[in-house]
Formats: sequence, structure tokens, C-alpha cells
Amino acid sequence: MITRDPARFFAFAAHAAPNPARATPKAVFLVAPEGMSLAAESAQDNAYMAMADRIDPDGALAEHRALAKALSPHVPVVTFPGDSATPDAVFPNNVFASAPGRLVIGHMKHAVRQREATRADIRGFFAEALGRREIDLSRQPGIAELTGSLVIDRARNIGYCGLSERCDETGAAAMHAAFGLDATLVFDLAPGEYHTNVLLQIYAGRLAVACPDGFADPAVARAILEFHAPHALALDERARQAYAGNGIAVSGDAAFLSARAVDALSAGERAAFARAGFTLHAVPLPEIEKAGGSLRCCVGEIF
Repeated sequence: MITRDPARFFAFAAHAAPNPARATPKAVFLVAPEGMSLAAESAQDNAYMAMADRIDPDGALAEHRALAKALSPHVPVVTFPGDSATPDAVFPNNVFASAPGRLVIGHMKHAVRQREATRADIRGFFAEALGRREIDLSRQPGIAELTGSLVIDRARNIGYCGLSERCDETGAAAMHAAFGLDATLVFDLAPGEYHTNVLLQIYAGRLAVACPDGFADPAVARAILEFHAPHALALDERARQAYAGNGIAVSGDAAFLSARAVDALSAGERAAFARAGFTLHAVPLPEIEKAGGSLRCCVGEIF
């Protein structure tokens, strides 16, 4: 089922018993920020990009190595090299994503990101090393920027898809089918917002974190939080701007955000993670965040 009707969606989702075994990835993959820069094309519809700044390449590489090191005690980490021809490639989850037995390749809006989808090494890793069937949305109609636009509650096999310049109705339907979801709720993001995963995360099926002001209709965000209560956290604009909505659980007890994001959380908000059973890990990413994404965007999941 794919619908814009929250009542219909949550009536269905209420019968989806969470399965902790499928809630978090078996491994993750990263793309190093070699050749990383601020892509003017991407900045056309990503208001989070700091176009007045310059990325320090050595600083970005050091941050990325620290991220891989922080993740590795909790989940296996594979890192692919970067390329100056693809300056946004440090955010691979928008282009490559997985479901059991499948690799899904996104249909990116901008040409600078469409080049990433042609990478033979990442495709080959999933196809040859992991034996995954490839579902290539880059050759189909509809803009579909994968787990940037579609936040998946893997435990329940349901999705939340925000429409924007980076995802349209056709793309949402294609992703719903490609990931084999049982239900997807489709809604509009607020003007100026580009990706749902900056505004919403479902941590291992247990904790929902949402930024209602980033939704065209904040009532949709409130409905998501109500469904996941009591482990549900609404963030304000200040926290959203600091990427506090852009986190990930890589295991049943480890949740990751950037240091800037964690600093933006109140003591009570940090305690919400603990109540849901998560230790909250903070990784400094100031150089990488200049490019308009944060920690969640850096992490591709292997299911």
C-alpha cells in the first residue's frame, strides 16, 4: 500500500509487528571525501549548504576516517574512494541503498550526482561480492533519491517518503516497489526542504525523531510521532538546522549523530535516546556538514 492518507497508513502499520532482527544493517559503506567540494548545482535546492565557505580537504578526510573508526566497533564498515568528478559522493545513501537480496540505484535530480550512479566498483561490490540483484531506478522515470527522500522503518517494513525537488510521486512509487515495502506514507516537505532524512529518523524501529516544521503539514510529523510513542521526539528549528534529525542506528543499542547535532539537543532530548535503549555517539563533522548533509547522509546501509 502506498498512500497519502495517514489514518489509512497507520491503521495498516498497527498490524506490522516489529522484527528487531531486520531493524539495523548487517554492514555499512562509506565514500571518502577525496575531491569533495561545494557543488553549485546541488546548492540550487539544498539550503543547508554553506556556499560562502570552503571545505578543508584534509579536515574532511580526517573527519571521515574518525567516522569509520567510530562506527566499526558496532558494524562492519566498507569505504570506497572519492573522486573530484563527483564532489557530493560522500553522501552515498542517496544514490545506492539495499534491501535483502537487492541493490537499489537512485535516480538523482542533478547531473553532478547522476555520475555517481555509474560507479562500476560499488555496483560490482554488491553484484559480484554480495550477489545482489540490481534494481536501477536511474534509468526509469521519476526522481528518486533513495534513503535521502525515503525513511524506512526496517523493523516494520514500512516507509515515510517526503516529496520535494529530489523526489516526485513516480519516484516514490518506484522506491516503494524496489525496496519491497508493505506500506509507504507519502507527504510533501515544506518549501525549501530537500530530503526527508534531515527531518525524520526511525531508530531501529523503536525511536522516532522528527522535525515538524520541515513538513508541509506538521500534522503528518505529529502522526508519525504519535504512532511511535512513547519513544518519540519532536525537534525544533534550531535542532533541525544543526542536523539533529539526521542520525542513524547501526545496531540495536548504538545511535549516531554529528557532534554539532548532539550539542543542539537538550539534556531531556538526549535522555529520550537512553530511554529507548540507545547510547548516543557523537562524531565531529564540521567540514563535511558544509556540503549540506550530515552523519546519516554519509552512511550507506547493507541489509
